[in-house]
Amino acid sequence: MMRQQPTWTTSPTMTSISDLPMSVAIPSLIVGFSLAWLFGYKVWRNARLFPGPIGLPLLGNVHQIPLVSQHTTFAEWEKRYGSIIYVRILQRPVLFLNSVEAANDLMDTKGANYSDRPPLVFLRESLGLGIITPLLPYGAQWRRHRKWMQTALLDKRALDSYREMQIKQVRRLLWELIQSPEDFETHIKRYVGAFVLRITYGRTSGSSQDEEFIKMAAQAVADATGAGNLGAALIDFIPMLRYLPAWMPGAGFQRKALRIKHSIRNAMEIPYKSAKEAVVPGTEKACFVTSVLQQLRQTGELTEEDENDLVAAAGGLFLAGIETSITVLLAFVLAMVLHPEVCKKAQAEIDSAIGLTRLPDFGDRASLPYVERMLQELLRWSCPVTLGVPHQSIADDEYLGRHIPGGTMIVPNIWSMTRNPHPYPDPETFRPERFDELDATTLDLHDPSKLVFGFGRRICPGRYLADSTIWLVMVSILACFDISKAVDEEGNEITPTASFDSAAVRHTKPFKCKISPRSHFNVEHLAV
Repeated sequence: MMRQQPTWTTSPTMTSISDLPMSVAIPSLIVGFSLAWLFGYKVWRNARLFPGPIGLPLLGNVHQIPLVSQHTTFAEWEKRYGSIIYVRILQRPVLFLNSVEAANDLMDTKGANYSDRPPLVFLRESLGLGIITPLLPYGAQWRRHRKWMQTALLDKRALDSYREMQIKQVRRLLWELIQSPEDFETHIKRYVGAFVLRITYGRTSGSSQDEEFIKMAAQAVADATGAGNLGAALIDFIPMLRYLPAWMPGAGFQRKALRIKHSIRNAMEIPYKSAKEAVVPGTEKACFVTSVLQQLRQTGELTEEDENDLVAAAGGLFLAGIETSITVLLAFVLAMVLHPEVCKKAQAEIDSAIGLTRLPDFGDRASLPYVERMLQELLRWSCPVTLGVPHQSIADDEYLGRHIPGGTMIVPNIWSMTRNPHPYPDPETFRPERFDELDATTLDLHDPSKLVFGFGRRICPGRYLADSTIWLVMVSILACFDISKAVDEEGNEITPTASFDSAAVRHTKPFKCKISPRSHFNVEHLAV
């Protein structure tokens, strides 16, 4: 008996595409193909992103990024994912760059597309730092600030005009180290603060008011760089959190931010007002503020917008100019304590090139190649800024066959670059001679004195001034003092550790040392 084949009938509620009117079928096909294409394109594009750890839906990789010592985490990820790592923090794409080559290719060579700044809501809005030059978006206001900085910080005549002042301040630092060497940290902070105050606002009196300005700036910067916590980090990626009332439970970061914002505003506005009130036409000291005021007044009346811009630009120079130099100079003292052989070799070079009857000057720099290598090694070893200030891509881009979406935050891991074992074998060892072993091309690419100041169009405009300031302090201290380990009450040497904190600007942890005048030192050398 033959089985009867089943008969399939079409439900009256089911309609094939062929049964639809053309006016409906064609748009349906177009929409369907478009959605399929978009889905396929998204899958294809995501497959072309740089590799990175697998994230969670919605949250992305936020749970995998620590709040402290992020630079070491990203360096570890490099071993698994490569030198360019892609992550998502919530819905924000982020690219971490562990290689100098990638940083130069994107932020230098392709600077037109990678010179913007991400919103950085916590720093720019919660702390009120969005008006200073380093954090401005890439645009007309930033270019205006940058033009002012060029005149005051990059022009050779301007740089030469600061030299007498630098020498005078260094002489005072040396005198203070004679009087109370145990307070070397206080003296270094005063020196850097006084110098930056002078070039920014023209203050030269050394009054108690100046000391107060320096303390205000140092405290504001310390608060800002140490303000990171979970709430602060999340504000950058969930901007609506900035509207949380400070009194709400869990909004302690808001209360802290309000206090820091107030101290930052005072540190920028009070010195500016004081400098402006002290200006008498024809007698003012050459400085950043007076230089810009002259430029603005030549074009007409000083507007409120002009003045707000100048307060912000000067404030940014004052605040940013203090922290990094202090950090590097304290690391220098620590390095000399831990590596007496380097200290003695540098002193021998100084004695041979300069003699024992005068102090070093800027004209001696070319004759002190070992000291130059020591400065490079100091910047590499101490790495004062572990993660560079983030850039942001403006438009979609392709690099090394991979896709970089527009609006991607670009974070250079400078610490990882300075720990690359290819140009820097045994990277944790302090060894200035390593730079003599590199060929010219490798040295130019991996020179720490370039890396620590940033990349591309956003590179620090004060880098030459900071470099000369740090060099003069180093060589002057080495010429005049021996730096060695402190001893305890029983006469035992105290060996400090090469420890740094985890703030945005990496400070040495407190340490003790012995600073004593060298046998040939003559206090008369300190006469300016």
